[in-house]
Amino acid sequence: MSNSLLMLSSVLGSPKEVCSFTYLDTGSPTVGSSRSWKSMEMEIQSLLEKLLDINDAMSRCAASAASTTSVTQKLARHRDILHEFTQEFRRIKGNINSMREHAELLSSVRDDINEYKASGSMSPRMQLLRERAAIHGSIAHIDDVINQAQTTRAVLGSQRALFGDVQGKVKVLSDKFPVIRGLLGSIRRRRSRDTLILSAVIAACTLFLIIYWLSK
Repeated sequence: MSNSLLMLSSVLGSPKEVCSFTYLDTGSPTVGSSRSWKSMEMEIQSLLEKLLDINDAMSRCAASAASTTSVTQKLARHRDILHEFTQEFRRIKGNINSMREHAELLSSVRDDINEYKASGSMSPRMQLLRERAAIHGSIAHIDDVINQAQTTRAVLGSQRALFGDVQGKVKVLSDKFPVIRGLLGSIRRRRSRDTLILSAVIAACTLFLIIYWLSK
């Protein structure tokens, strides 16, 4: 029975692979072909579910009988194939959805541009798109500022660790030499100042972000 299931899994696997590459190579979807895309997607999903059921049945057969090494290897191979098929299907499905959304966005923008040229006034959708682009630009700028603050924080953290290591190494000497003790005090003050500067930068970025969102 296990061999029969393996043969059935191979038979189902072949059309699934063909459908995958057909699904991938068909090209960018159009609005008129939405039904064919959906039908192909449902067909591939059905084949994946059948492969999953067959793999489960093969695993149960192998567990209930004394399976040989070759059967175990075939089972592992079929599980890997199913995993590869599933991952590839999800990747292709995501790409197709992205292409469809991109095509719909381009179509709507093209219609808005034509409407603007015909009427001489900007449509509400075009205004929303411009506002959205401005918001994305502002968010990207804020992200850059936050990333710079995080980088500065990491640098200050590494400097703090370095100062801590140096402080540990000269701790014994500080008890013998008052000058070194004064130097350590200066280092502590500088570290406190750097901490205050970092806190001020983070607070300013947070305040700027809050003010920006409240002003919208």
